[in-house]
Amino acid sequence: MTNSAIFKISGQILDNSKNLINTLAQLTQLYEDHIIEKILIIPGGGSLANFVREIYNEFKINDELAHWIAIYSMNFNGKMLKNKFPELESVENFDTFKEEKRNFSIFLPYKEFKRTDPLPHSWNVTSDSIALYCAYKLGLKECFLIKAVDGILDENYCVINQLTTSEFKILKSEDGLAKIKNNTPILKEQTKPVDNYLTELIDAYKVNSIILNGVSTDLRIINYFTSTNEESKIFTKIIFEK
Repeated sequence: MTNSAIFKISGQILDNSKNLINTLAQLTQLYEDHIIEKILIIPGGGSLANFVREIYNEFKINDELAHWIAIYSMNFNGKMLKNKFPELESVENFDTFKEEKRNFSIFLPYKEFKRTDPLPHSWNVTSDSIALYCAYKLGLKECFLIKAVDGILDENYCVINQLTTSEFKILKSEDGLAKIKNNTPILKEQTKPVDNYLTELIDAYKVNSIILNGVSTDLRIINYFTSTNEESKIFTKIIFEK
């Protein structure tokens, strides 16, 4: 049994109803079966954050404004998620989540991050880094990133189950990851599976990051937590340097 876990749900899951239902069904099962006692969902920015990026590039708005609009887009997606799944709670600060023994909630980050302003105002920081920071604030040792890919792919298109932050940086710098030249959103997740600041936070906070696939045809999330066959699990874990 896991006491608490944070799951960041990427835009490619949020923006696809089948993927979203599949992901929420798996998380609900983990919660109802008491495999995880407390779950906090971090909504990605999704298509809204992509629109903010387009505005940023087109109209040259400053980094600070873009940063806060992008975080507010996470709030908006969280509220939309709450409307679709009214049985879920929504919280706007860490203490509310900590206080309850059992909790399955959506985190709306804007107020908390506006108050504390803990991360750089840069497109290197996305909801991936925000989710990992939240895990750190809650005293967790892992952060789960639910995306539309199985994990980080090497140049032979094989999933890398585990690698350190420095190994990941070397693979990126030496062009050792899968070479996919299509610019569709899912393929972008394969070539750039995490934001550029995440590895800095992994090392700084000693919180590992685990990528799991949440698309509608897979049960990767359930399998990760319940299977006794380690070889059947498909994921990528990025671990901090010791």
